[in-house]
Amino acid sequence: MPKTIAFFPEGAYGPTNNCVGIGDVLRRRGHRVVFIVEESFAGTLEAQGFEERTMRLSPLPEVPEVPGQFWKEFIRETAPVFRKPTIEQLGEFIAPTFEALVDGARYADDRLNEIFAELRPDVIVQDNVVSFPALPASGIPWARIVSCNPAELKDADVPPTFSGYPANDTRGWAEYWDEYDRVHADLHGSFDAFCRERGAPPLPAREFEHSSAHLNLSLYPQEVDYARARPLDATWHNLEASVRGTDAPYEAPEGDRPLVYLSLGSLGSADTQLMQRLIDTLAPAPYRVIVSLGPQHTLLELPDHMTGAEFLPQTSILPQVDAVVTHGGNNTITECLWFGKPTVVLPLFWDQYDNAQRMDETGFGVRLDTYGHAPEELTQALDRVLGDAGLRARLDTVSARLHQRPGTEHAADLIERL
Repeated sequence: MPKTIAFFPEGAYGPTNNCVGIGDVLRRRGHRVVFIVEESFAGTLEAQGFEERTMRLSPLPEVPEVPGQFWKEFIRETAPVFRKPTIEQLGEFIAPTFEALVDGARYADDRLNEIFAELRPDVIVQDNVVSFPALPASGIPWARIVSCNPAELKDADVPPTFSGYPANDTRGWAEYWDEYDRVHADLHGSFDAFCRERGAPPLPAREFEHSSAHLNLSLYPQEVDYARARPLDATWHNLEASVRGTDAPYEAPEGDRPLVYLSLGSLGSADTQLMQRLIDTLAPAPYRVIVSLGPQHTLLELPDHMTGAEFLPQTSILPQVDAVVTHGGNNTITECLWFGKPTVVLPLFWDQYDNAQRMDETGFGVRLDTYGHAPEELTQALDRVLGDAGLRARLDTVSARLHQRPGTEHAADLIERL
């Protein structure tokens, strides 16, 4: 029986694309799928055939916005912090980011209540890293998606969130957690009070997000997932990967040389100095290269023998390439495992450090110092993963297993059950 299912992803391409993949399955099954999107994304989901309802995270600016403009500017202004150790990023990047997100949640709460009252959805599916109190206070069944690295779900045996620390070496964990608690204490307390005031439950310790009492979904293949001291409860289901099938076709450049895909994501590519350095490093290398140039594409110079564009259909490109140079966003990491592609990971912020470390320590990729690596280290890392037949065999096995149970279909089954 057709239901109304509302998806509410964070105003960034990663969570939005993940929800599009699941929403597309539910739409094909006959359900009404509506996306609640940040206003600068207006029209992007309609273009893919979905209904939209818009909300804002801040007052209207004086000049028109482009999708995700707030975060692009935020990343560009804070890029110097990415050169610092992750424990120093806690106070200079992670805490200000949470503060900006929390401010957005406060601002949007009344508008979300209006949208829920109008739509009267049967289920709400949200993918955010902070809570929006209107959701748990609504009384509507809802599902939480964690499309970040699962270290976001704290556990005594899992390295600290956003640290990029090894899983088999606990040195530095205690100091990192002490700093994490110190920089977030006041914001956590004030946001917890706001959530209670608006009818939501208290926030868990060290968390800015509520888990659902109904359904929670994570996204990380079991070959790279963490062993936990305390298993997650029965509301949690690991989709392992959630790869959309809505991207346009893509024709890769012809040639016999290995094909490499370079992408730092829509936010990471805002650091044009880093992007240009990577392009210049790969220019003389013996590869064909496809570059996702991002929103600052007009500031980048691409050699004639490379190809690229502001936005690219990533899930149509990945099956055709031989290796990927990536920032380590969770979608890209899980998509590379889905398609069986080795990675060289250059983390910038948030969970990208955790993903980079996990790919390296499980042997599915190579982690490099994003700003400190020498040019030859990047090309040597690519040569290493491209020439490793054993790695290709392992990745083929992971890919074949994941395709036996697509995460988008599994998620749709669970949402229909809810």
